[in-house]
Formats: sequence, structure tokens, C-alpha cells
Amino acid sequence: MFNKILIANRGEIAVRILRTCKRLSIATVAVYSDADRYSLHRQLADESVHIGGASARESYLDANKLIEAAIATGCQAVHPGYGFLSENAQFARQIAAAGLVFIGPPAEVIAMMGDKIAAKELAISACVPVLPGHMDALKDEDEALAIAECMGYPVLLKPASGGGGKGMRVVRNSSEMESALAASHQETRKSFGDHRIFIERYIENPRHIEVQILADAHGHVIHLGERECSIQRRYQKIIEESPSPALTAEQRLKICQSSCGLARKASYVNAGTIEYLMDSYGSFYFLEMNTRLQVEHPVTEAVTGLDIVELQLRVAAGQPLPLKQEDISLSGWAIEARICAEDPARFFMPAAGMITRYAEPRGHNIRVDSCVAMGSKIGIHYDSLLSKVIGSGKTREDARISLIEALNGYHIEGVVNNIDFVNAILCHPAFAHGNLNTGFIDQYFERGKPKSPPDSEHLALTALTATLIYHVRVIAVRESLRPMTSTIGRSNPETKPYRYKVKSGEDIFDVRLHGTLKESCWIFQVNGRDYDLETPRFELYRRRLKLKINGQTHRFRLQIQESFMHVAFNGVTRLFEIYTPREYFLMHYMPQRTEKAVDNIVVCPMPGLVVEVLVHKGEWVFRGQNLVILGSMKMESGVASCMDGVIAEVFVVAGQAVEAGEMMMRLEVKC
Repeated sequence: MFNKILIANRGEIAVRILRTCKRLSIATVAVYSDADRYSLHRQLADESVHIGGASARESYLDANKLIEAAIATGCQAVHPGYGFLSENAQFARQIAAAGLVFIGPPAEVIAMMGDKIAAKELAISACVPVLPGHMDALKDEDEALAIAECMGYPVLLKPASGGGGKGMRVVRNSSEMESALAASHQETRKSFGDHRIFIERYIENPRHIEVQILADAHGHVIHLGERECSIQRRYQKIIEESPSPALTAEQRLKICQSSCGLARKASYVNAGTIEYLMDSYGSFYFLEMNTRLQVEHPVTEAVTGLDIVELQLRVAAGQPLPLKQEDISLSGWAIEARICAEDPARFFMPAAGMITRYAEPRGHNIRVDSCVAMGSKIGIHYDSLLSKVIGSGKTREDARISLIEALNGYHIEGVVNNIDFVNAILCHPAFAHGNLNTGFIDQYFERGKPKSPPDSEHLALTALTATLIYHVRVIAVRESLRPMTSTIGRSNPETKPYRYKVKSGEDIFDVRLHGTLKESCWIFQVNGRDYDLETPRFELYRRRLKLKINGQTHRFRLQIQESFMHVAFNGVTRLFEIYTPREYFLMHYMPQRTEKAVDNIVVCPMPGLVVEVLVHKGEWVFRGQNLVILGSMKMESGVASCMDGVIAEVFVVAGQAVEAGEMMMRLEVKC
């Protein structure tokens, strides 16, 4: 086994690898950029080496700096994690040439499986089903149109290199081909330095299923079961689980055996994942192979009890796998949610800022892989992933409920995040029943909110909680200011019932309550339905609250915004206004707010870098037309015009760093 390794990565995965190394008494060296000077992975490592500026190209993508750091600190091996250079064959070759061990597959295997065309050809030779498509890179638009007409629309344009959904475009008819192919070429060239695009049949709303394999240098190949990764946005996963609720025992055996066969055909060594699409008829098709550790590997660890990073290290050190296929047993269920700094209501735009409050969930069936804490600064240079929360249990429902409760108590302030969005997915009836596909979010959600009304029970409990906090903070304090009266001889001082009107959007709740803070027992009635409530002592002033309602424990997250109560529970996030009946009656005679007129100032929606300014002063533009391309957290986004008009002033240039809310352009209307 190795004595010391360098971790050529950052964030959550670097912390994850560090913890396994610490358990195995392997010394670690972390690398960090200017932006990660105070990062958690640097703090936890035995040593750390500064490798450059905040930009990934100046640091984590600079192979020479990484190798120099490994040699200078006396490391024997390099673990690439995922992302960055983890699937870069040239990096693996450079590590070997420097006399170090690359903790991953051989460079030639990375190159072969990283080339989508070559990988597809190998899958065919291994008798693994593949999607119908054209095996060669497209020459031009005419060839793409001819193939699409023959194959039938819709079709998918895919880069021959890379992954993560970059460069992929769905084309539904011939009129979309020109713009889609041009955009695919441009994004592929920029992301991977490779302009090759190929075309294949597009399956509408398939399931995305992958198989975790492990192979050693002694010819042994095993699988650790499958994961379902169908819940995605922008072709990137946000909820994964193991096992898949869709597979029968026969299908599971077939897909896992096919994966092991493909790994043997590729002469694969170390951990890898083979991904498939499964159509509505239960047929599966090879998609690609990821020649690295996957983000979602913890769900497999939860159901197998194995440490995949440890197995990676042992295989890379030349040891044979300590397990045979018959030694692998899958027990229970696990579901993972990726917590990202992004705004689901704004098409998942990345967010940045400083985390001002932070509290992770805990529990025997909860695992959190995180790279942040209170005070962590989330910048624009890297991936938006903050942490992963994994819930496990004997059944899928046990795992789902565990994860929902964990997310109810997961508290992050200061940076916009997707906690409540992923919780809303977990609470959706279609997810609960296992009815999943890659179009799930588009099918059931719009701008980060469910298309269907929230569960009435969940909504009632949020209204109840908002009313409780209001009552305790305002009424109880008011009563405490009254003159003291003797309670001698009164074993049970009488308390009067209270009544409130609670408003959230168009929803109105009639709430009645009876109880005292001292006794911690309450009787609530919400729109005529009764609830018995027990509150923990001295905890009603916290931003995370655990209540026992009708005998069942629930967790809520709270924020008080002036006279409003913001409550998050089971994916339902609501802002409540609370009135006495008299106040509610008088409210209807108060002046009503009017909608703000459309502004002619184009402001920056998120922190980032200006990649390109698409218009010039004096140019006519139309509402919805992209004016600027912004880059942030490995994603490019367009900033659209809010009105029809003429560009009066341009305040930004390409390459400029901008902050959220900063003025970018001013428009004016001309007749």
C-alpha cells in the first residue's frame, strides 16, 4: 500500500478521499488555488501545496504543477478524484512517465473509453446493446440532415469527447439542425478542444441507469450493482439511488453481466462506471463509460458496506481485489441528493457568496459528504456542488423518508441553494412511486416549483409552524410584560384560546391554538382539522425546529423577515403573513401594492465573467434576445433583454468580472 499520495482535486471529493486515507494511515498532500486558500480539503490534509490562480486552467488543470507538487512532497501516487483531469489520458501518461502511480485505469483505456465513437464500437464488439446511430463523426450539416432523415427524428448530437452534457443538443426537426450543430461544435471545441460530433437516435424520457464495476490488474472484474440516476437537470444528475426501482432480478443480472463483459473487453483496471439508457419497454442501451470515481458512489457504498476509494487504492498499489462476485451482497436502499449553489427558480443559474449559517443533518442512517462550513466563500470558478446528503434504510421508502427529514434540517444561509427543490422532488408522488425518467423535472416542475398544488397536509403543517413561532415571539412576550399575578392555589392556570388568519399567496388558513410555552403542549386547529403539538423546551427561537405533531416528529427551517414567517418543510417553502381576525379585516381597506414597471436596465443575474458581449450601442434588440454571455461555475448562460428597444449604453466588456445586480446595459424605446 502507498505511504503518501497527492489528491489532484478540490472540494467535496478531495475531502472524501482524505478521510479514507486517514483511516488507512496514508499521508496526504492537498493542492489548492488562490480561491481555495482557506478550503476544508487544505485544512484536513497532512500537507498542502499552492498551485496557482483561481482559474482552473491556472491550477487544477495544470498537469505540470500537479506532478511537480507530487514529486516535491515525496508522493508515490496521484488520485484525480472526478472532474478536472480525472479522465485525461495525457495526464495519466505524464504521471506514469514521472515514476508515479495514477489511481485509475491505464491511459490507453481512458483514451479509448473517452472517445464516444471508439467506446460505442467496443460495446458492439462486446455484444452490449447500443443506440441506433451513425458511427463516424459528422462531416457537415448536409450529412447530418441525411442521416437524421433516414434514422427519424428526434436525434441527439453528441461530442465524441468529454461528458457532463456539454455540447449535446436534441434536434426534433430539420429546421433545428443548422443552429443545433453550430452550437454543438462551438461548445465542444471550447470545452474539450475537439470538434467531432456524432449523431444517434434520441429516446424520449428514458431512465438513466449505471453499473459500478471494479477490476484489478490480475484479471478479476466484479460489479457492485446498479444506480438509478434519472433525476437530472441540464443533463447532470441531482438525485441518485441504489438499487434502481425499475429493474427486475433478470434485468439486473443482464445489465451487470454486460458491464463486466465490456470492462474485460476493454482490459479495464480500477473503478469505473458503465452508463445506460433504458426505454419504456425495459430495453437498455450503452451510453458511455466513466473511467473514474463517480460523484454518486456513496449510494453504492451504503448498500454494499464497501469503501470504493479504499478498493481503488489497493488495486492501484497492485493488490488483487479482496472480493469475488459471490462475496458482494446488496442490503437495503440508499438515495443521494446533490446540494448545489444554484437557483432552481432561475433555470438553475449558479450562485455565489459567503455561507453565513451552516448546520448539517445527522443520524445513524444519514451521511453527508461536504466541503463547506460557516464562513466558506463560494466563488464563480468551479463546480456548484456544495455537498451530498445520503439517506439509507431497509426499504426505498425508509431511505426516502430519512433523506427528506435530513434535508428539512439542513440549514444553509448566505448562498442560494437547491435544498428545498430536491426535497420537493423527493416528496413528489411520482418519485415516491418510482416513476422516474430523465424528463422528470420538465414534466413535473416549472421554475423550481411543482406544477401541481402542494400537498395540503404539508401546507397545513407549515402554516401551523409559522403561527406557533409568531405566537411565541409576539404574544407570549407581550403577556410577559403584564403585571405579575399570584398563581398560588391554582394548579392549572387557565389559558385562553387564540385565533389567527394566516395568509400565504392566495391560500388563507384559519388557525386556532390553545396552550402555553411553559407546558410545551399545544392544541392546534388548522381550517377545522385538529393537531396535537409538543414543542421542545428553549428551542422555539432557533432557525431549525423539531416538533412532534400528532405523535410524529418533523423538522422545519425558519426565517423571519420583518413581519413575515418563511417556513420550509418537505419541499414546501412558503412566506406567511399572520394577523388577528381584526387585523385581517382591516387589511382589506389598506392600499394595495402595484406591480413594478418593466425596468430598462439590464442587470447581472449572478456573479461571473463576461464571456461575450453580443450587441453594440445603437442596435435594436427584442425582449428575450440574449445580450451578454456569462460564464460561472463551468456553465455559460445568456442574459436576455427585458424589453424591445435600442441599446443606449453598454457598461461591460468581454473578460470583465461582474457581480450579481451590477448594471450591464441600458435600453431605451425609440419610435
